[in-house]
Amino acid sequence: MTSQVLAPQPTRPAPDSPAAVRTTGLTKRFRGGQVAVDDLDLVVPRGSVTGFLGPNGSGKTTTIRMLLGLVVPTSGTVELLGEPVPRSSASVLPRVGALVEGPAFHPYLSGRANLMRLDAADRTVDRHTSGARIDAALDRVGLGSAAGKRFRTYSLGMKQRLGLAGAMLRPRELYVLDEPTNGLDPQGTREVRTLVRELAADGCTVLVSSHLLAEIEQVCDRVVVMRAGRMVTAGTLDDLALVARPSVVVETSAPAAALAVLRRLGATTASVDDDGLRVRADLPDVPVEDVTRALVLADVPVRGIGRSGRSLEELFVELTGEGFDVAG
Repeated sequence: MTSQVLAPQPTRPAPDSPAAVRTTGLTKRFRGGQVAVDDLDLVVPRGSVTGFLGPNGSGKTTTIRMLLGLVVPTSGTVELLGEPVPRSSASVLPRVGALVEGPAFHPYLSGRANLMRLDAADRTVDRHTSGARIDAALDRVGLGSAAGKRFRTYSLGMKQRLGLAGAMLRPRELYVLDEPTNGLDPQGTREVRTLVRELAADGCTVLVSSHLLAEIEQVCDRVVVMRAGRMVTAGTLDDLALVARPSVVVETSAPAAALAVLRRLGATTASVDDDGLRVRADLPDVPVEDVTRALVLADVPVRGIGRSGRSLEELFVELTGEGFDVAG
């Protein structure tokens, strides 16, 4: 048996668990038969910062567009803040701030004027507070000094910042951010990280998609990993770190006896490689010297022993079959 420790498999969530986002059997099949999202059961707990991670083409953006009612699912259901979408979109979407792909604004209007038009389209806000809220949002994303410049003169990073400002024109309970650091320089990326942490500290729920593993590790407490339209794992970063932790590898001509010793030492998972000569076990807290001593006392022949571990990056590559950008 080949030693392969996979991340915890996603389980169907309990119907009564509190969630800001919940999908059941969510599927999107385009004309021509392409399945972009396949039977997705997604739960984003209230108050969490959940990373939506996967290579390009894994179904992240299509999922987000279905969550926001921008794409009609082929099958399945969506709930945001406990309300069904798209049936209750009119009542629930004002409570959701969103940034999806490249933000679209009027190119010949200034950043502030674009936000004024966006705010005017929201009939649920107080018009008397519009100016103050717009200025606060611009300042929060670092565009206060560029608010009077035309949108067409903005760099990609500035356009992304304006999109974030648009999502923050009023208090929200849930933020859905699709690649929010796209086009930002390192300083801008750090500012977005800080902003996400501030939103979480305010009690908001944040679902942030990214192909940048470093971003997910630094701002998220939970992660959902997608591959080819399907969820391959979901859980806390601590769960994944436990899966990725180093294993003890023993080279021996007596693998069955070695397995018995390793299990007595507390190994929760242990297996034999296909060559029949290597035994791998999850013993992160037992020194290699102690493992060696126990094997020798049990008369298990030891040809070699050491540790072999995987980083989170290597784990994600194993789960998805593709690499991730790790710079951030």
